[in-house]
Amino acid sequence: MSDSLRLAVYARVSTRDKDQDPELQLVPLREYAAARGWQVVEYVDTAAAGDLARRTAWTHLLADVAQRKVDLVMVWKLDRAFRSTLHALATLRDFEHYGVGFAALTQPELDTTSATGRLVFTILAAVAEMERELIRDRVKEGMRNAARQGKRIGRPPVTARTGFERRWPRVRADLVAGDLSRRQAARRLGIGTATLARLLATDAGLDGRVRVMVTAGPEVVGTPSLSVAGTGAGSGKAPGLVKRGTGSPAPRSRPPRATSRTDSGNG
Repeated sequence: MSDSLRLAVYARVSTRDKDQDPELQLVPLREYAAARGWQVVEYVDTAAAGDLARRTAWTHLLADVAQRKVDLVMVWKLDRAFRSTLHALATLRDFEHYGVGFAALTQPELDTTSATGRLVFTILAAVAEMERELIRDRVKEGMRNAARQGKRIGRPPVTARTGFERRWPRVRADLVAGDLSRRQAARRLGIGTATLARLLATDAGLDGRVRVMVTAGPEVVGTPSLSVAGTGAGSGKAPGLVKRGTGSPAPRSRPPRATSRTDSGNG
C-alpha cells in the first residue's frame, strides 16, 4: 500500500466506566498508522455492539466506505465492529464490493488485503453459513416444542388483545341496534371489516339475524325491523332477506289436518 493510504480507525466501548475508555483502542491504532505515514480519520461510538441506532459513528463510517472516501478500515479487535459472524460477513462483503480493506490490529490474520486474510474471510463465510443453519434449526425446534406444550404459534387472535372483551359486547350491541355501521364498529375495535364479519358469524350468543345483516351490508344494519329481541314482526321488512327467528312461530296445523283426513277415510 502507498504512504497516502486513507485509514479509517473505528473504536467502540459500551460505557465509559473504569477501563472502558476508547483511548485504549485509539492509541495503538494511531501509532500503527503514524509509523506508516497514513492519513487517519477516527470514528468513535459509545454503545453496545447490537445497538446500531446509537452507533452513529459506525453509520457514518459505512457511508464513507460506500463513497470510497477511505481505503482501509481498522479496528483494535473484531468484536469492536461487529455483533455477530453474520454481521461481519455481510459488512465485509460490502467492503469488498467498494474496494475497501479491513483489518484488526490485534488479529493480523483478519486483514482482507492479504492472502491469509482472504483465506480467513472464506472460512468466515463457511462459519456464517453454518451459524444460519443452526439458528434455523433452533427456531424450528422451538416451534415444535411449543406445539407439543399446546402453545399457540403465530400471531394471537384479536380476541386476546387487551380490552377487547370489555369493548366487544358494547360495540356488538350498538351494531345490532343500528347505531354503528360495520366500518365504524371495526374501527372502534381496531380490526378489519372481514374480521368483524367472522366474529359476528361465529359468536354463539348472537341471533341468526345478525349473520344476515353482516352479509347484506351496512345499510341493512340500520333497518329497524332487524331487532335483537325479535319484536317488530309487523313492521317493514327488508326485501329479499330471510330473517330467522322473527315474527310469530309457524302454525302447527299440518299434523292435525293429516289426522283429520285419516278419520274421514275410516268413516
